[in-house]
Amino acid sequence: MVIDSCQERAERRFRLPVRRALSLGVVGLLTAAGVLTLSGPANAASTLGGAAAAKGRYFGAAVAANHLGESQYAATLDTEFNAVTPENEMKWDAVESSRNSFNFSSADQIVGHAQGKGMKIRGHTLVWHSQLPGWVSGLNATDLRSAMNNHITKVMQHYQGKIYAWDVVNEAFQDGNSGARRSSPFQDKLGNGFIEEAFRTARAADPNAKLCYNDYNTDGQNAKSNAVYNLVKDFKARGVPIDCVGFQSHFNSQSPVPSDYQQNLQRFADLGVDVQITELDIEGSGSAQADNYRRVTQACLAVSRCTGMTVWGIPDKYSWRASGTPLLFDDNYGKKPAYQAVLTALGGTGGGDDGGGGGGRTCTATYSETQRWGDRFNGQVTVRAGSSAISGWTVTVTVRSAQSVSTTWNGSPSWDGSGKVMTMRPNGNGNLGAGATTSFGFTVMANGDWSAPAIGSCTAS
Repeated sequence: MVIDSCQERAERRFRLPVRRALSLGVVGLLTAAGVLTLSGPANAASTLGGAAAAKGRYFGAAVAANHLGESQYAATLDTEFNAVTPENEMKWDAVESSRNSFNFSSADQIVGHAQGKGMKIRGHTLVWHSQLPGWVSGLNATDLRSAMNNHITKVMQHYQGKIYAWDVVNEAFQDGNSGARRSSPFQDKLGNGFIEEAFRTARAADPNAKLCYNDYNTDGQNAKSNAVYNLVKDFKARGVPIDCVGFQSHFNSQSPVPSDYQQNLQRFADLGVDVQITELDIEGSGSAQADNYRRVTQACLAVSRCTGMTVWGIPDKYSWRASGTPLLFDDNYGKKPAYQAVLTALGGTGGGDDGGGGGGRTCTATYSETQRWGDRFNGQVTVRAGSSAISGWTVTVTVRSAQSVSTTWNGSPSWDGSGKVMTMRPNGNGNLGAGATTSFGFTVMANGDWSAPAIGSCTAS
């Protein structure tokens, strides 16, 4: 894992959130025995927000006020998303640079825009060790407690009734294996109780807003996520107000989606809180990036209390990790394969620039196990064209952590870095008439796990 230096963080403080150290592993997926068919429903939504809403969820983006005047930026936001998170405009240094002197102008610009479009708004963030004005760190414990509670109260009351959910406390735990609290003015001077106090103050300030704890490197089960889990469990047991937990979910090829991502979301949900994917971005491009976005989306959909997802930006060029092209839209606002993967996973259809579902072209992928031996089994995926002829198709196959694919036939496979996600394309069998079928096959070495592989949605061209 790579962690930025303090100077590098400071240089990006007005434009970018702090770089996240990223967790390891590969996402786990829902698997099904027998036959699994994935395709878009009739009359499906054609935008991310619309498709998410049809699933009872929101799909949001982090927004910068200084880009709202750019026509393509605003148009893409307004068309595709049904929720926003101010990227930096609600952080402490932006709204209270001098003690008890508040400036909400930039944040108000985002809130006003979102309200005009009927979007949900996530407030980010009230208590965080970073992007603090210097005067906060210089306070003694008594004054710091007063300043913290005053900041929470004034900001939340200013937006009372407008904010769906607040990141009340952000990134309060250390990375690594200790599960300890992070050093900060709040932790060092107020002690462990500052998180509880912040949540109680927040509830009093706006009783109707959802109150969230938000952090990174908590996407899989590890020492840090266990510490957050224990905090939430304790709060729920003692009646401390907490409604949701945010998972930032910043990933790249060296630090991919953990294999227990969905299971980790579910264990938090089982405590009686909502879970939200709050700052999603995944470095990469093409089908590999698309597959990762698809798996994250599917994981959220599989957890009933995963209420929504937010990508941390709109076009790649404005991302805090722009060189890694981690978002759903390219620099010119073109829809990337990752966009189509998310839309399809949400049950939407159309809108992709990568040919998936374009011009009425659709396909389905159906899996069946065809043979089994003592240590392996054969699987077959049948690809069927929709109501129009297609000239190509793409299907992903994901095996479980213990499994491996030893042989394939009747297709051209490529693999992600984990070796667990196979993207299959035609090998002379891409042209299919309306309703026509073809198939490809593979052998899975079970290694004790006989679960069926997870088959991604079929993407037609």
